[in-house]
Amino acid sequence: MSDKNRRTFIKKAGLAGLGLLSIPAAASKPSVPFQILKRNHRLSGKKQLNYALIGAGGMGTQDIKTALRHEGVNLVAVCDLYSGRLQQAKKAFGSTLFTTDNYKDILRRKDIDVVIIGTPDHWHKQISIDALNAGKHVYCEKPMVHSIDEGHQLINAWKKSGKIFMVGSQGLSSLGNEKAKELLAAGAIGDINYAEGFWARHSPTGAWQYAIPKDASEKTVNWKRYISNTKQRPFDPLRFFRWRNYLDYGTGMSGDLFVHLFSSLHFITNSKGPDTISALGGLRYWKDGREVPDVLLGTFNYPDAKEHPGFNLSLRCNFVDGTSGTTYLRIVGSKGSMDVKWQEVVLRTNKISVDDPFELAKMKEQGKKASKRKKILPPNEVVYKVEDGYKGAHYDHHGNLIKAIRNNGKVIEDPVFGFRAAAPALLCNDSYFQKKFFRWDPINMKVKQ
Repeated sequence: MSDKNRRTFIKKAGLAGLGLLSIPAAASKPSVPFQILKRNHRLSGKKQLNYALIGAGGMGTQDIKTALRHEGVNLVAVCDLYSGRLQQAKKAFGSTLFTTDNYKDILRRKDIDVVIIGTPDHWHKQISIDALNAGKHVYCEKPMVHSIDEGHQLINAWKKSGKIFMVGSQGLSSLGNEKAKELLAAGAIGDINYAEGFWARHSPTGAWQYAIPKDASEKTVNWKRYISNTKQRPFDPLRFFRWRNYLDYGTGMSGDLFVHLFSSLHFITNSKGPDTISALGGLRYWKDGREVPDVLLGTFNYPDAKEHPGFNLSLRCNFVDGTSGTTYLRIVGSKGSMDVKWQEVVLRTNKISVDDPFELAKMKEQGKKASKRKKILPPNEVVYKVEDGYKGAHYDHHGNLIKAIRNNGKVIEDPVFGFRAAAPALLCNDSYFQKKFFRWDPINMKVKQ
């Protein structure tokens, strides 16, 4: 069976199960029909898992709080290079919590099963490899690596370890993404030919202007350890607490936000990634000494593959957005489109009529033979929304890791998936700064020369 025929068979087989053939009738009603998306939470063993958090900033702290909402999860230790966060951790999680500013103290402990890595990006690769080598399961915040040349090093370490490694693009586990994947496979929008994603922010916090503690100094921050794997510089609290603004530690807008959109798109389409990458942008508003743009536009070519026909992707990110922020992923096909959010999917399909009543009446009035003129009717629309009480993509993402560990299973966002999402995001930065297109091999995960 050819790739095209195989895709056609899958779509025809899936349509009946989704009840999509009934959508046009439902969409003709005055109100837009909708379907509730549900999550059935099933217990998957009660083995207690002892966690440690490495990097107790905003995202790392949210990660461990979410993990602790699951049954049988216990926090044992926290590592951070700022002493204030270690004090906050003891207040939040108990005075007996083990705390340190050296992550290797964490990895030497035999009572820790899982580590969450919530550090700045430039430490992801090394801490991940060291954790895997120490026999720990790993949840690492996105992007998985700080540079392209780190990807295969981490993949190889993971394959040798026998441990489970999950990348933290939590939207991948959302009900919205899962429904979109189901709809696309069933042929709801036909063959994909274009996709676009948008992420906007405006507030200082959203634009990475994080608060600087009043006691920030080399007495409270282990600055030497922080910069030990990159360029040596004098202590600078901005580079520590607002690290996303600087290329030595962060990966810009694409590494922070495009990678979410790549992860969702690749999950929904089963794609391995683009083969051509380009980016433009600029520093339009947040002229605070940062080294990365606050408006970024990326364009990508996805070649024909066994998983999908070729299509184009455009991604946009704006930190100067006066509308207070918009986020979506739109997937367009030959028969319709989907607007995909983590808690909602809006499916729109066009219907073509062969009988234009206005044309028929006109022809009859003139005594002429009526022609079969086609017209485009308004699109059918169905909205899929999550049920009340949905615990969220973040909860489910951590739940998928916990289930995989307890059942000796696998996760979707493993290092191979994670690198295929991170690489085009990182190459966006290279394209922006070097002002050129990049060619990428999505199968072998290498830059083409």
